[in-house]
Amino acid sequence: MTLRRTTALLGITTLAVVAAACGSDDASTTGTTVAGAPRTTQATPVSDKCTSSGATFTAATGVDVAGSTAFTKIKSAGKVIVGVKADQPNLGYKDTDGKRCGFDIEMAQLIASKLGIEPSKIEYKEIPSANRETEIKAGGIDYYVGTYSITDKRKAEVGFAGPYFVAGQDLLVRKSDTSITGKDTLKGKKVCSATGSTPLQLVRAEALTEPANISEFKTYSECVSQLVDKQTDAVTTDDAILKGFAAQSPSQLKVVGKPFSVEKYGIGLPLADKAFRDKVNEILAASFTDGTWQKIYDSSLGKSGSPASPPPLEPY
Repeated sequence: MTLRRTTALLGITTLAVVAAACGSDDASTTGTTVAGAPRTTQATPVSDKCTSSGATFTAATGVDVAGSTAFTKIKSAGKVIVGVKADQPNLGYKDTDGKRCGFDIEMAQLIASKLGIEPSKIEYKEIPSANRETEIKAGGIDYYVGTYSITDKRKAEVGFAGPYFVAGQDLLVRKSDTSITGKDTLKGKKVCSATGSTPLQLVRAEALTEPANISEFKTYSECVSQLVDKQTDAVTTDDAILKGFAAQSPSQLKVVGKPFSVEKYGIGLPLADKAFRDKVNEILAASFTDGTWQKIYDSSLGKSGSPASPPPLEPY
C-alpha cells in the first residue's frame, strides 16, 4: 500500500494497536508527549482489506487426543473458540468487511484444521491482554493466539504450546533514515511508544535517549502517525508488530537493528491439559517442517522485508 503523507496519517492512525506481548493495557485514554499538551488522536474504522496467504486448511478426519478435556469439549461442540487480537496489522487483524487475517489468525486456523475443525467453524473472541489468563482458566476460549509471550509467571496459570515465533523489542523508522541502526544510535533522537508499555520503560531505564525526547501515546498507531509526520524519529515495541506496520507501508517505513529483548510467542492453553498441549506442539512442529509456517509468515509479517524462520519448540 503506497501512502502519501496526508493519507498515511489517516490510514495508519486507524490502526489502534493498543497492546502487545510486551505492552500494557493500562494506557491512558489520550496520547501525551513529555514536553507537550495532550493529543487526542482518535482511531477510526480500519479501511485496509485482508488478504490470505493462499494456504488451504482442510479439517483432518479421525482426530483423537486421548485424555484431553479441551479436545473432548471442542469435538462435542463441533467448533473451536479462539482468543485473538483484531487491531494488529499482519498479525491479528479484522477489516471493515469483518474478515480476519494475519500470521496469528492463520496459525489459529491451521491448529483448528488439524484438530478436525473447519476454519469456518472457528468462533473468534477478541480478548485484551490483561484478560487472557482469566479467559483460559474460565474456559471462555479453547486456546489463545495473539502475540502471547511465554513467561514463568504465566506458565503458573496457563499452559503454552510453542513457541511458534520469537519476537523482541525493536525500532521502526522512516525508510529514508540511515542514522538509526539500533538502540545504541538513539541518543539525541525522538522515540515514541505506548503509555505504560514495557518498551517505554526499557527506553527510560536504559537511558537510550534523553527524557525530553521520549513521547508516549495510547496506541502504537498514534506513534506511527508521529513517525510519518516527522514528529518522532523512531517507534519501539515488539518487532512483530513493527513488521506489520512496515509491511503496510514498505516504501516509507522499515524495521532496523537487532531485537534487544526476547519475547517467545506461545499458544495459550488450559494449564493441566498436557495431552492437548502435546497435540498442539505436534501440529506446530509439522508446520515448521512441511513449509506451512513459512508460507504463512512470508505472506503476512514477511511482507515487511524481514526474513524469519520457525523457532525451536520448547515442550514441557
